[in-house]
Amino acid sequence: MTSDKGSFDERSKLPRGRLRFIGLAAVAAAILVVVFGVLERRGDEAAVVQWTKEQSIPTVSFILPKQGGTDQNLVLPGDIQAWYNAPIYARVSGYLKNWYFDYGAQVKKGDLLAEIDAPDLDAQLSAAQAKLNSAMSVVTVRQAEAEFAKTTYVRWRDSPTGVVAVQEQESKEADYNSAKGRLTAAEAEVNVDRGEVERLQALESFKRIVAPFDGVVTARETDIGALINVGSGVGPELFRVQDIHKVRIYVQVPQQLSSGLKKGLTADVRLPQYPDKTIKAEVVTTSQAINMASRTLLVELIADNPDGLLQPGSYAKVEFVLPDNPNVVRVPTSTLMFREDGLKVATIGPDDKVEIKSVTLGRNLGTEVEVLHGLALSDLVINSPSDLLGAGDPVRVETVASPVSQNDANAAKSREH
Repeated sequence: MTSDKGSFDERSKLPRGRLRFIGLAAVAAAILVVVFGVLERRGDEAAVVQWTKEQSIPTVSFILPKQGGTDQNLVLPGDIQAWYNAPIYARVSGYLKNWYFDYGAQVKKGDLLAEIDAPDLDAQLSAAQAKLNSAMSVVTVRQAEAEFAKTTYVRWRDSPTGVVAVQEQESKEADYNSAKGRLTAAEAEVNVDRGEVERLQALESFKRIVAPFDGVVTARETDIGALINVGSGVGPELFRVQDIHKVRIYVQVPQQLSSGLKKGLTADVRLPQYPDKTIKAEVVTTSQAINMASRTLLVELIADNPDGLLQPGSYAKVEFVLPDNPNVVRVPTSTLMFREDGLKVATIGPDDKVEIKSVTLGRNLGTEVEVLHGLALSDLVINSPSDLLGAGDPVRVETVASPVSQNDANAAKSREH
């Protein structure tokens, strides 16, 4: 008890000024602690704000457009047709007497394919010939009459004056003119009859059916004893001869793919029955018009066919290699932005700010597209751009997405700045 009381007495003996100083110092220290705490918090808040701003800038990678288009393989179905194709019909009616070449036979121009027995035609020719012979006999008689009338007229005309009456001379002259008229009529009848005989003789030659050119008999639609009628549309097709030393290949090309198909372009032709063989063909012409029903362009190709592999009527796969276009650039499809006002791409402009460019596309090459207008080779195109990107937005460039060297990328970027 005595000790505690002594200590209290000692504290009570301290000066009041010192106690006040100690209190003020404690208050100042507390204020400093508060001030430093507030300042430190404000610094942290500023850092957080700056970090947030930095994090809000998207990080993007860019690619450099590639120059020119790329060769595009265009595979379309084609129809093979013979170089020459001749369906052969009868020109005379009758019965098939005999045929000499069957399916697949190789024939030369003028080879006899078949013969027709035409008794009706034979009878007509005989009658016409008999009529012609009769008319010629009449002409012979009329010639004799005309010659006699002429002789008589000349004798009376040249008689001395006063010996023959003028009326008699005029009568003999009339007889002579009449004889000449009958001769002229008889000769005209002979000409008509001769024309009929020649016509029937020409038809007689059609009893022999011959090959019109060198080729292959690809159809025989008749047989011995069959009734033959005249002409296409009435009578059936008797034979079909086709020249297949070359073939024509017809392809219907969709309108949007037809611009690159020009004369001289080559193509590979493949047949289902020969999957390991490729035959070269060449475009020789196009129809120069789009079919309104199918919106396609008819393209004709020709191909040599020395082995006869290309058979008329066959289906073929025709593969065109369309040439590239050096006036366009190519970018991946992942760079495209679909906006309400059309297709866009985002590029990195000066100060790493976004520029939005409108583009016009050409061919779709699968993972890439051709850009006809709107891009240059030096543009730094943002790959897989966010839909939220807008013109003027800052970006952070991270990597190069295209297979180009970093030096090329840096050079391109320095050109932009």
